Amino acid sequence: MNSVTTRLFSFVAMCLLFGTPTVVTAAGTVILIDGQNNHDWKSTTPILVQALTRDGRFDVAVATSPPHGGDMNTFRPKFSEYDAVLSNYNGDLWSEETCRALENFVSMGGALVVVHAANNSFPEWKEWNTLIGLGGWGGRNEKSGPLVRWKDGKMVQDNSPGAGGHHGSMHPFAVVVRDQTHPIVEGLPTTWMHANDELYDRLRGPAENMQVLATAYSNPATGGSGEHEPMIITVSYGQGRVFHTPMGHDVGAMKCPGFQEILRRGTEWAIEGTVMKRPLPIDFPGPVARK
Repeated sequence: MNSVTTRLFSFVAMCLLFGTPTVVTAAGTVILIDGQNNHDWKSTTPILVQALTRDGRFDVAVATSPPHGGDMNTFRPKFSEYDAVLSNYNGDLWSEETCRALENFVSMGGALVVVHAANNSFPEWKEWNTLIGLGGWGGRNEKSGPLVRWKDGKMVQDNSPGAGGHHGSMHPFAVVVRDQTHPIVEGLPTTWMHANDELYDRLRGPAENMQVLATAYSNPATGGSGEHEPMIITVSYGQGRVFHTPMGHDVGAMKCPGFQEILRRGTEWAIEGTVMKRPLPIDFPGPVARK
C-alpha cells in the first residue's frame, strides 16, 4: 500500500486564509514533497503553498514522506498526475522505483522546482545531481563537478578541489539579474534586495544544460566565498525543465516578496516554458533593504 500522505491546497481554501487577490489564469498543478529536511519543513511548506496558490495560478498537493529511518518503499507519489514537482525535501534516499519515476517524469516533459536545502539531498543519486545542476554538502567535492561563478561578465566553471556547499552568517543580500531576457526574470529590477537568508556558496555539480539567471555576492565579511554565486538557476533535462533557487532557508526568507515572485515565475516557466506578463507586486523589493 502506498503510504504517501497527500494534502490538497486549492485556491479557494487559500483565499479563506489569506483573502482574495486578483485571479489570473492557472498555470498548473504542483505536488510539493516534504517530510524530511534539516530545515523546518513543517513551517516552510505552508509558506510555499501560500505563495503558489495566492492568486489562483496553481493548485498544490503536499506529499509527506515517512520520517527518517522509515520505510521509503511505501513513498510513491504519483508525479505523472501533476504538472510540476516542488521539492522541500532533504532526507533519506527514495526507493529506486520513486527515483526512476521522477527521472522519467521530468525527461518526458514534466517540471521540477528545487528550493534551498533540497539541493543538499541525494548526493549518491547521479541523475538527481544532473537534474538540479548544482548541490551542496552530503560529501560533495570536486568529483561531483565544478564550482560555478560569475566572473568578468560571464559564468565560469572552477574545477579546484574542495568541499561542495557552504554559507556564512544569515543576512539580507542583493540579487543581481544576469540575463534580463529570460521569462523568469524579464521585467524585474536589475538588482533587488532579498530578505535575511543563508547565501549558499561553493555549490558543485554536473552543471550540464544549465543557465544561471541571477547571482549574489557572497561577502567574506559575512563568512562568504568572495564570489558571485548562483541564486536563480534553470536546467534542461530531456523534454522537461527545472527551476532551482538556493534561497529560502526559513519562513522569514520565504516571506520575502522577491522570493515568492521568483518562485511563482520559476514554477510557471518550468511548466509552460514561458511566464505570463503581469505587473510586479507593489511590495517587490528594490535595490536597498527596507528598514
